[in-house]
Amino acid sequence: MTGLLTSDTAAAHQAGAGAAPRGARAGQGPGTVRAFRATPFTYATLIVVAAILTAPLVFVASIALSGDATVNTNSFTLLPTQFHWENFGRLFGTELPMGRFLINSVIISLCSVAGQMLSSGLVGYAFARLRAPGKNALFLVVIATMMIPTQITMIPQFVLFRDLGWVNTYLPLIIPNFFSNAFNVFLVRQFVSRLPSQLDEAAMVDGLGFFGIYRRIMLPMIWPVLIAIGIFTLTHTWGDFMGPLIYLNDESKMPLSLGIQYITSTSGAGQAPPWNLVMVGSILLAVPMIIVYYLGQKYLYEMDISGGSAGVK
Repeated sequence: MTGLLTSDTAAAHQAGAGAAPRGARAGQGPGTVRAFRATPFTYATLIVVAAILTAPLVFVASIALSGDATVNTNSFTLLPTQFHWENFGRLFGTELPMGRFLINSVIISLCSVAGQMLSSGLVGYAFARLRAPGKNALFLVVIATMMIPTQITMIPQFVLFRDLGWVNTYLPLIIPNFFSNAFNVFLVRQFVSRLPSQLDEAAMVDGLGFFGIYRRIMLPMIWPVLIAIGIFTLTHTWGDFMGPLIYLNDESKMPLSLGIQYITSTSGAGQAPPWNLVMVGSILLAVPMIIVYYLGQKYLYEMDISGGSAGVK
């Protein structure tokens, strides 16, 4: 009898456990979040928002492909009606060394990216793993520097670089990137601090020091966040206008962002600037960043700061 009751009770429990809650579907528990189902209104809203966001880019392309007569009459249209592809070649045929401007932008951007990736990885790893008195207080000071506006430090930095004799060189634009910045240090520190510390301990048992652990173990694991930092830095330095304007005087050292502005000064008195060539230069500034983001977007998605799981997949 006891065995029979036990069997009946077990069967009742199994039946109760197998019964789905009211309103729940098969395969979903009571706490499962249902997948979002797009409706025609959702797609219509996305199309309208995408059209609004892409309208400026389409207008830039329309101006870049316009002829000189359209520029002189200032009769631009939102959608391209003219297709003067030769404007892309004319940009490099002006009296300004646009090819040299492009090379200068590449040099400044790549060196800045290398400096940020190198310094941010080392400093962020040190804040996450090294044990030192006052480390947390120092980290708070580093984070607090993010609240200082750039305009406040602009003049002291210029005076410092002028006294060092770095004005009219690439050094003021490149060297500061080898000392990282607070935001990038925060990204790496948060990423590394959530990786298992047993990896470091096992490596120390094998005789590796801090630099060995960073180079052989941590560096391959934090590669997604370093590539993300590289993309952020490249986006900033490639289109930077204020820095080159302050520190560079020679025309042959100017990057593309500053050289495009000089196109507007080549027009004569009472003559409209060649806006079609200016927009061609703007496209040259925008397209590389779009390509870089497209190629590196998977690393941006893998940069899971909250869990740090991307490095151990």
